[in-house]
Amino acid sequence: MKIEDFGMSKNSRTFIIAELSANHNGDKQVAIDTIRAAKKAGADAIKLQTYTPDTITIDCENEYFQIKEGLWEGKTLYELYGEAYTPLEWQEELFEVAKKEGLICFSSPFDKTAVDFLEELNTPAYKIASFEIQDIPLIEYAASKGKPIIMSTGIATEKDIKLAVDTCRKVGNKEIILLKCTSSYPAPIELANLRTMVDMKQRFGVEVGLSDHTLGNTVPIVATSLGAKVIEKHFILDKSIGGPDVDFSLDLEEFTLMVKGVRKAEKALGEVQYNISEKVKSNKKFGRSLFAVKNIKKGEPFTRENVRSIRPGYGLHPKYYYKVIRKVANIEIAKGTPLNWDLID
Repeated sequence: MKIEDFGMSKNSRTFIIAELSANHNGDKQVAIDTIRAAKKAGADAIKLQTYTPDTITIDCENEYFQIKEGLWEGKTLYELYGEAYTPLEWQEELFEVAKKEGLICFSSPFDKTAVDFLEELNTPAYKIASFEIQDIPLIEYAASKGKPIIMSTGIATEKDIKLAVDTCRKVGNKEIILLKCTSSYPAPIELANLRTMVDMKQRFGVEVGLSDHTLGNTVPIVATSLGAKVIEKHFILDKSIGGPDVDFSLDLEEFTLMVKGVRKAEKALGEVQYNISEKVKSNKKFGRSLFAVKNIKKGEPFTRENVRSIRPGYGLHPKYYYKVIRKVANIEIAKGTPLNWDLID
């Protein structure tokens, strides 16, 4: 399978992913309604996460597993993932709901069993989460399935990214997309560093995009203008339901505005074009041209005082200015007359 098959060809518009994450708050119907709302908001895809607390960590309360700061301070990793995971028994139905809505559905696996599970669901791609960018065995296994691999780079150094990309290529998978990501929740806008995204495309020879945790839609729109082929953003049906990810998720209204902003940015980018449109051509009459700015008698020389380059554009091109002022008028010319060669001797 190619990136093009996944709906992200080089010439296509930016591919927008709504990240469901934990925003179902443990309710399958909320998850279903969120998928339907993502379609309404203009998303191209919905992304799930495929893990259980036991496949992503262990139930341990020693200091290594305690979250000591940030949104989830005071919880253990096991407690957090117990609140946040999307039950495996929901996921086949969620894939089907997305398909009916015309959305691509895929997921982030967090271990090999999740990859096997998603293969049974015929996932069209795999997303490697920021904190799994160093899990080389997982990346190798997922990449070996021959489907596009989308990798967030939130905690990755340049060496980490290179190793992950090389791992995919080693198993023959060249369908790689790197997402610039700031693994802070929510992420300060000044840490977006979107020029890194541009550099990643050149440095690693892959398509690039953005996995965004900032508030609002400024960063996704700027990323689009810099060439992002993918925008991923956490999506929540209604912030009043709460949940672990609510503080950096967009609701239906906000996500819709982001999509509209991205699409407008794409229109503004357009294409390399030096030919002017018919609309612009019609406005050329308001450009500059050579006019008589004083009454000029027959046989009188054209001078800097009686000829100027002014608006509008009905006269000779200003490039002929120095040629004109070396000549004389062959008829009487009234002030405000656009010059043409028939008036010039």
